Amino acid sequence: MITLAIETSCDETAAAVLDNDGNVLASEIATQIDLHRAYGGVVPEVASRNHLLKMRPVLLKTLEVAGVSLPEIDVFAATAGPGLAGALLTGNTTAKALALAHKKPFVSVNHMEGHLLSPFMSQPDGICPCVALVVSGGHTMLIHLRGFGDYHLCGSTRDDAAGEAFDKVAKMIGLQYPGGPEIDKLSKEGNPKAYDFPRSMLSREDHDFSFSGLKTAVLYRLDKLEHPLEACRPDLCASFQEAVVDVLTKKTLRLAQSLGENLITVSGGVSCNSHLREAFQERADNAGLTLLIAPPALTTDNAAMIAYVAWQKAQRGLYSTLEEDVNPNLKLVQATHVV
Repeated sequence: MITLAIETSCDETAAAVLDNDGNVLASEIATQIDLHRAYGGVVPEVASRNHLLKMRPVLLKTLEVAGVSLPEIDVFAATAGPGLAGALLTGNTTAKALALAHKKPFVSVNHMEGHLLSPFMSQPDGICPCVALVVSGGHTMLIHLRGFGDYHLCGSTRDDAAGEAFDKVAKMIGLQYPGGPEIDKLSKEGNPKAYDFPRSMLSREDHDFSFSGLKTAVLYRLDKLEHPLEACRPDLCASFQEAVVDVLTKKTLRLAQSLGENLITVSGGVSCNSHLREAFQERADNAGLTLLIAPPALTTDNAAMIAYVAWQKAQRGLYSTLEEDVNPNLKLVQATHVV
């Protein structure tokens, strides 16, 4: 069952092909970062227009690398949400049109389920029960994953997502978009203990997050700097990053231990952060827990993870209708499950 998936939830035009066993044959991405950098963030209309320009060349390149033709595809899939409405429609409509033209089934995929399952893509044992942290620009969620399709939301952010906080703080201190990688790079030159930023909600017994207070603390600190901002940037980045990582790691490990799960997974765009990866590995090892972090290529938006979810669904006969619409606010789990 060869699967082709398209991902256009935001500003990446991506396509991927998986073989009968769920292995990635090709995964291609056309990024729009340079286009949106001038605006300091993604402009939805610009993203949608450029998806239209990039869709055909990305698809052709993906098929070429995979060594397959469109008639050989058994299942077509696309992201249905969450994301930008116009961007989602571009990829979703393209995949539906291909499915209709070739008389093949179509699978609608939740973008966050792609992130959630991405750490398992190269695992011989497949999907296993775990506590999963999905941390990105738009989401910060702790999920108790019991099996494919059996997800219980244990905690989420009350305000800003972790990735959103990274981008906003980066903008405050004069770094270019996207801010996350810039903070990660500059923090290597700084002292993570230079500024004592708050660890919001860390002492609470629930599993929710809050990063707006941390962002505000950085803003207030800018008015009290003893040296020029340029000289303070490395320490600001390192201290801010340390506060975010401290909260994410400790709350994730605490939930895993309370549930008796020995496996932790971490995925989403923020999981590409080098300090986050190192801290999680160290703290998981110290706690005697197993850690799976999505490979860097699968942390940002990509179609391989969408194809993987589609492949899992197709194995179970969980196909979608062509009438199923996109949903910019699509939820992975409808209600918080308090542990």
